[in-house]
Amino acid sequence: MRGKARAAVRYIQQKIDFKPAIGIILGTGLGRLASAISKTKVFHYSDIPHFPSATVESHKGKLILGYLKKKKVVALQGRFHYYEGYSAKEITIPVLVMKFLGIKHLIISNASGGLNPEFKPSDIMIITDHINLLPDNPFRGKNDPRLEPRFPDLYNCYDARIIELAEQCALEHKIPVKKGVYVAVPGPNLETRAEYRYLRAIGADAVGMSTVPEVLMARYLKIKVVGLSIITDMGLPDALKPARIRTIIKAAMRAEPQLTQIVTAVVARL
Repeated sequence: MRGKARAAVRYIQQKIDFKPAIGIILGTGLGRLASAISKTKVFHYSDIPHFPSATVESHKGKLILGYLKKKKVVALQGRFHYYEGYSAKEITIPVLVMKFLGIKHLIISNASGGLNPEFKPSDIMIITDHINLLPDNPFRGKNDPRLEPRFPDLYNCYDARIIELAEQCALEHKIPVKKGVYVAVPGPNLETRAEYRYLRAIGADAVGMSTVPEVLMARYLKIKVVGLSIITDMGLPDALKPARIRTIIKAAMRAEPQLTQIVTAVVARL
């Protein structure tokens, strides 16, 4: 995996001399946040050696290098999921690439289903912790000691200082935010009534199909992480309604301007 990431980085660095300090991963319905970045260079995933291909319709599949609030950033406009057929190692190659490019901080966004009855669609939740129910892990198999030791410590997994900073930025922009625990499941189907009840019982406030492998790799590489999740629909077992993907994406897009404000303000202060 290290060799593949290095090859991808060499390709990028042959095209542009640019060392970003902050990485941003944009999830379902959130790709337009990339428009806030003053772009210096844009790469299609398909052109980058060993980079996975985005197969989800709402994921554009572009790596963007540029400036946000005068800070050098690298943004992934579209991510990869276990349900697409990728292993956890393949999913996290882009995080390794961003590390080799130079990032110290990673801002991860996603869309998720709400489990906490105090939430509603288009709410923004700052992720304080996660539960991993994916059947794979990016560290499974032989470890590369040139990266980090095999057993990464997930203490302060979602950086407490950046969470506080995100809350402060939201307050200053008069944007209400929630905080909660994100649970990752394999997908691509949404959950049954019984599964929603189970996920809530084990302590989750929102459920999605991404993010955790990326966070695991980032923390393994000593990258500080903050996660932001847009609640796109509600998985309340006693008030369950049919879920429609178009409705889910529309809910994400309604919240996107506010998410952009928070992310931009956080980047400015990192």
